[in-house]
Amino acid sequence: MPRSSAFRATATKVAVTVSVVGLATFGFRYAEAHDSGHEAADTQSVAAFVGVTVIPMDRQRVIENQTVVVRDGRIASVGPAASIAVPSDAVRIDGRGRFLMPGLAEMHAHVLGPQAANSEELNRDIMFLYVANGITTIRAMLGAPNQLVLRDRLQRGEVLGPTMYVAAPSLNGQSAPDPQTAERLVREHKAAGYDLLKIHPGLSRAAYDAIVRSAREAGMTWAGHVSGQIGVEHILDTKQSTIDHLDGYIEAAASPEMRQAMASPSSGVSLPQAWRSVTGERMRELARRTRAAGTWNVPTMFLWESFFMPLSPDEWSTREEMKYAPKQWVTNWSNQKRQRIQMDAQNNVAPADAALLISLRRRMLKYLVDEGAPLLMGTDSPQMFNVPGFALHRELKVMAESGLTPYQVLESGSRNVGAYVAADLKKDGNFGTITVGSRADLVLLDANPLEDLANLAKRSGVMVRGRWVPRDEIDRGLATLAARYAQQ
Repeated sequence: MPRSSAFRATATKVAVTVSVVGLATFGFRYAEAHDSGHEAADTQSVAAFVGVTVIPMDRQRVIENQTVVVRDGRIASVGPAASIAVPSDAVRIDGRGRFLMPGLAEMHAHVLGPQAANSEELNRDIMFLYVANGITTIRAMLGAPNQLVLRDRLQRGEVLGPTMYVAAPSLNGQSAPDPQTAERLVREHKAAGYDLLKIHPGLSRAAYDAIVRSAREAGMTWAGHVSGQIGVEHILDTKQSTIDHLDGYIEAAASPEMRQAMASPSSGVSLPQAWRSVTGERMRELARRTRAAGTWNVPTMFLWESFFMPLSPDEWSTREEMKYAPKQWVTNWSNQKRQRIQMDAQNNVAPADAALLISLRRRMLKYLVDEGAPLLMGTDSPQMFNVPGFALHRELKVMAESGLTPYQVLESGSRNVGAYVAADLKKDGNFGTITVGSRADLVLLDANPLEDLANLAKRSGVMVRGRWVPRDEIDRGLATLAARYAQQ
């Protein structure tokens, strides 16, 4: 059986590269903006949701029969419909029988780099898919210079899409092989204007520690993966901003004997062996250390289940949301799923082992929440059958099945994100709640998501930075995308 580190490196490589392969190899002609609904219209200066039930997400509560006035992209007033005056020039949005909540966030997104054919057009489509699914904030986790341009165009309202924060190009064992290179890259990424640093596997401890030192000096945060040479405990000691994919936790929760064996290149210990030695006590200990470190987790639960669940590529590729993905993406994902199945067989990962890993990840997520470790919502789309926007709703379902309450799930994509942006990115975090002064990123629903997270799919419209996108505009845009991809 292969060394666990080799298996883990291969698995991580698949997770990291799928989005680049799936996107960069495919380009298509972009439909005219007025047909697809992707072009940003002027932000309405004043709008009012009248008679709506508000889910403010400042704490767990629901407030009935409210009027919410939006002016110049910010929430200007919130209060009882009988006492809040609607400005005469406001666009009135009927909220009777509907629920208004903050827009959600995709905190591990991928956006095309300049190497992809028609990257600008493709990225506009991706941005539209996020808005269409009620996602008004994203964190792009594999940066490139064109993404900085897109970030600014989104902010100015020139492209319809969420507010975007951009991680720098990857810091990994190849790009940052030594401390000196790591320090230089941190300075360069800071000067280029990236919002945070992206950590990938393969880093030596010396290079990682150099990133930590230089990032602190530059006033920049770092986030992402856990290199096998470093381990999750050292990551927590350094107070890394976010750990994505629950990376490193399950291995760190193995028995002391297994952890010692995995540290030896010649041990021959496999990951399934380590998984079978994991204890709840150790997972709880790691969750407590995570809370003490103040490190956020972006779990990307559904992605790992896409990797390990035993459905065939044909079953995955016929899911309803695949019609909103270019056919080449779906073909690539199907091929990668077949490779995943072959790799599991080569590494003696039986279906029972895969099911155990999924169960352990769900338990680890619940321990983190129970111990008060903070969460951020994310999926790592687009890759492995994770269609931008649509994947988030599958992610929420897995989080709920892991034992989280609807409020805990929604909190990870709303108020928590504002807190993270303010505390870690040192930027305006006044969003993620329906409170006066907050950025007007809002979703109007036909049913209460606190009763059933599936109600998040029942959208009457989405407001992004004060720009109202009604359901009919969303439907037209989605229909245009589906028709275009069907013709490929």
